Amino acid sequence: MLWIVRVALSRPYTFIVLALLILILGPIVYVNMRTDIFPDIKVPVVSAVWTYNGLPPGDMSSRIVTYYERQMTTAVNDIEHIESQSLPGVAVVKIFFQPDVNINAAVAQVTALSQTVLKRLPPGITPPLILSYNASSVPVLQLALSSDTLLDNQLFDLSNNFIRPQLAQVQGAAVPSPYGGKNRQIQVDLDMQALRSKGLTPQDVSNAILAQNLILPAGTEKMGEFEYNVMLNASPNVLDDLNDLPIKSVNGATILLRDVAHVRDGFSPQQNMVRVNGQHSVLTTIQKNGSASTLDIIDHVKALLPRIEAGAPPGLNLKLVGDQSVFVRSAVDGVIREGVIAAALTGLMILLFL
Repeated sequence: MLWIVRVALSRPYTFIVLALLILILGPIVYVNMRTDIFPDIKVPVVSAVWTYNGLPPGDMSSRIVTYYERQMTTAVNDIEHIESQSLPGVAVVKIFFQPDVNINAAVAQVTALSQTVLKRLPPGITPPLILSYNASSVPVLQLALSSDTLLDNQLFDLSNNFIRPQLAQVQGAAVPSPYGGKNRQIQVDLDMQALRSKGLTPQDVSNAILAQNLILPAGTEKMGEFEYNVMLNASPNVLDDLNDLPIKSVNGATILLRDVAHVRDGFSPQQNMVRVNGQHSVLTTIQKNGSASTLDIIDHVKALLPRIEAGAPPGLNLKLVGDQSVFVRSAVDGVIREGVIAAALTGLMILLFL
């Protein structure tokens, strides 16, 4: 290291100018520098999420995932490797690409192939959900919803349909489906004894609902100088009206849905549970997407919270948990302190040798 001292003694003004440049450019770089938990890791990944309700994991793997992966390796370029996970009714296929891949072209190829293979898969299956992210996409903030007055299915519905759309406008944020709560679902509870007594089957009830709960466009009607939108009563506007749908006529008597079943606002079987301070809650996770800054995302989410709370129903409690900005800011402060100390020692050394 003595050669640095010799150069500094022989060219003092050069080192003074360099010190001044560091002093001037340092704050500029700090202001414009992106601060984050992890560096921008260039490992692009595209996920295809297949759903087919009722299919066991073994059939999801053999009938969907295996054929899909085989076709993927022949039609999609720059694949590094493929991982998959099969669950009851759900299969997640992760396609890892080479670091220098054009991710937009990769997503287009995966989407096109997913549409092509549909006819070779089990009948009635829908196209998969295509998600694009990289290894630096990590959870940076979590929003917990709880209430003493709202039910679990209402909390899930608020998180999924009220809060997620507002958080999606934050640049660089990705908001997956919430955890906990109960997924709202219209339930038809069958009275099997009543069905047998009237000679009906569950399939008759299903066919009646499908045939009489339709969304049909009716167009418009021109009357004089005005043109009116025409609406049909092919779909009930009130949930309880579904109970009045006719199923079958026997000897001139019409059997209604309420005679053999009951339609209600319910929820699907709960598959996960979240507790915050011992209370049932719903957890909404905000993830960092790609090269976005963790601090910017969290600051924008916190700025949106007052507007979200203003539009939320009474009794809804919102709480931020898992805030990664605290860790990031502490790490940045530590780097700044070390940098200031190092700069001061360097400047003192230069002055002493001058």
